Amino acid sequence: MKELFRRIRGSSTPGQLLLFICLLVLLSFFILLPILQVIYVAFTENGRLTLTHFVNFFKQPSLNEALWRSLWVGVIVVFFSSIISLPLALFTTRYNFKGRLIVQTLGVLPLVMPAFVSAIALQTILGRSGMINQIIRMFFGITIPFMDGLTGVILVQTLHYFPFILLNSVSALENADLSLEEAGRNLGASGWKLFHQITFPLMQPGYMAGALIVFIKSIDDLGTPLMLGYHNLLAPLAYQQITAINGNSTMGYVISVILVLLSLFSLFLALHYLKQSEYVQQKSGSSVSRLQLFGWKGWAISGFCIILLTFSLLPHIGIFLMSIAKSWNFTVLPKIYTTTNFTRVFSDAPKMILNTVVYATLAALIDIFLGAIISFILLRGKMLGRTILDFIATLPLAIPGVVLAIGYLRIFHTIDLPIIGKPLTETWLILVIVYAVRRLPYTVRSCYATLQQIHISLEEASKNLGANTLSTFTKIVLPLMLPGIVAGGIMAFISSSVELSSTLMLVPRNEMAPISYGIYLYMQETTGRGASASLGVIAIIIVSIGTYVVNRLSRHRGAGGI
Repeated sequence: MKELFRRIRGSSTPGQLLLFICLLVLLSFFILLPILQVIYVAFTENGRLTLTHFVNFFKQPSLNEALWRSLWVGVIVVFFSSIISLPLALFTTRYNFKGRLIVQTLGVLPLVMPAFVSAIALQTILGRSGMINQIIRMFFGITIPFMDGLTGVILVQTLHYFPFILLNSVSALENADLSLEEAGRNLGASGWKLFHQITFPLMQPGYMAGALIVFIKSIDDLGTPLMLGYHNLLAPLAYQQITAINGNSTMGYVISVILVLLSLFSLFLALHYLKQSEYVQQKSGSSVSRLQLFGWKGWAISGFCIILLTFSLLPHIGIFLMSIAKSWNFTVLPKIYTTTNFTRVFSDAPKMILNTVVYATLAALIDIFLGAIISFILLRGKMLGRTILDFIATLPLAIPGVVLAIGYLRIFHTIDLPIIGKPLTETWLILVIVYAVRRLPYTVRSCYATLQQIHISLEEASKNLGANTLSTFTKIVLPLMLPGIVAGGIMAFISSSVELSSTLMLVPRNEMAPISYGIYLYMQETTGRGASASLGVIAIIIVSIGTYVVNRLSRHRGAGGI
């Protein structure tokens, strides 16, 4: 037993080991236990292991159709996102042309707007009675169903998620060995042949990582299908099965397990390709300057990029116009503009805005505290089992919000908290906890990356001067980690402030609701589109400010931003 304990402890101090055990227990309780509970319900009946529920799932044509449609939507969204991202990545990293910096800036703006808000805006811009169809009807007398059914879901997700492929592809291209392309040109390769045989293989790991992230986000997306009224996909079906009065709750757990398996497999592949991307970047040794484009070629590429990105910014235009329109139906532009929608929001829903700030701030502070400690244990601790802690801390990236929320409902709905005598699911604390859990990987990865840049000799010098581990961490390591800690915390804050999937499942009462839930509630009203858009604009402002701060901090520490 002593030998086993010595192996587990390694060369770590007793304090580090105790901290490691506490973290392992805490994360297991709030991350592993809910997931295992979902898996348990899906694989058992009357306390016995069974595959009956999964057999029933695959026997039902409607559920099978939802599975294949979810996979198909994920693949199609990746395909169209690639069509947008690859030319933009190639043009902005390999050529100098007028407007290149504008293109790079506009390329990440879709991430500022939550996907479900994009769905609201695009319905107004591209719907049957929207701006674009009004123009098409005036000139051609026809209506194009841009937003009907799956087409609308695919369009919204493509315009929202393509920056993930763009950012990863740009990163891979900027760090690749450009002398290989120069050698290819010297040997006569150009155009498609150069891209196909040299450029794309160099960027493939980064591209694949981005593509898999887009696939995960597509199949896990709950807000977009709900906002567009399309429910025959896995995530909306899981939500409906659990929340419906006469729903088959067991089938909701089965769907949740399938979602988890798909996400875990995709995340594993994404991490694999990201490691390959790091290897390719380490092997790169030289670079060549961007090719300068003059004349019609430069203007053609500038025009192509600007047109592409202008289309991707339609949701931003739509949500802003909706927020200041008194009404907007069957006209190209609103006829009457007003501030009434914002007045209504600040009158009826100030608590939602306050709740959002409070919940997201508390979640970010929890993530900062845990992220800093976990990253220190992972990099500086020497105990056995650190990889397990790393896996559990990263796991929320692959767990859909609806699945985690279902697990929380299953576990915490029947346990009364001491003192207040209520289940955790009847308090606003459940939202803070689920936000913190879902965004924990952001602060862990950010703190981990920053700590890697801090040479251990600084800590050794501190200890040689008589400081203990705690003093060294708080006085030496923590101040040096501050840019990464703040960046990770703000990323956790801005993503928590627009979290919808777990919020829909876990909001105890309307007075405890955040902005994301308020947007959904207003959209259910016949006269609530304007107020919903106004809340959406407020959410965008919150996310934009946070994104700007993160990018400033990231540049300060020499890392990439959002």
